[in-house]
Amino acid sequence: MKFALKTLSALLFTAALPLSVSADQAKISEALEQVGLKVQQVSASPMTGVSQVVTDRGLFFMSDDGRYLIAGNVLDLQNWQQVRGQQVPTNLKDQLMAPIIVEKLAAEKASMIEYKAPNEKYVVHVFTDPSCGYCRKLHSEMKDYLNAGITVRYLAFPRAGVSSETGLQMQHIWCAKDKQGAMDNAKDDKKVGKAMCQNPVASHYELAQFFGITGTPAVIMPDGQLVPGYMPVAAMLQQLNAG
Repeated sequence: MKFALKTLSALLFTAALPLSVSADQAKISEALEQVGLKVQQVSASPMTGVSQVVTDRGLFFMSDDGRYLIAGNVLDLQNWQQVRGQQVPTNLKDQLMAPIIVEKLAAEKASMIEYKAPNEKYVVHVFTDPSCGYCRKLHSEMKDYLNAGITVRYLAFPRAGVSSETGLQMQHIWCAKDKQGAMDNAKDDKKVGKAMCQNPVASHYELAQFFGITGTPAVIMPDGQLVPGYMPVAAMLQQLNAG
């Protein structure tokens, strides 16, 4: 599975820099429209001469004059964090996106399929696709996650698109009377009954694109940190405890 974003440029910085105050918001909006991005908010970033821009496809960085777009990762070499048991530089983009992700997930809570731990200690959100092998592996270990106190909330991300065969299957799952049962069947390659209704699959898909998700499973920690890929229970607990 590949989760790397296409990067137009990457920027490393090692010192805390003053906030930008001279961004030309009109130029930034006009420039990003040329590459198909709709600007929602422009604000100062911790880098001189660079603004952080929230668009309909997530957060990007751009020079204040609207000329240079940074679509890749921005690593803070003065701040490190643990990811999958390794110490890595903090990704500024992920750090700034985290509270936005938490807020947007909270607004979608009612539309998720939840597997609740009896003695809940943590809640993780997982963008999933029933045709994904590692999504099936994660699901096959659901009892282990629940016994460890980890509640799992599923959102839909049909990798081939909402109108694909899997996208249609996911709509059937979300429209089923027994959503958990339908999800269990799909992950076990069993028949899922056809059912249609007003469902959140398309909005989940758009939300995943906004978060920068390109593959499944995509796990989001309680603090909004996105960790791509499958994690066994022990590794997930280590990640949760590190947070």
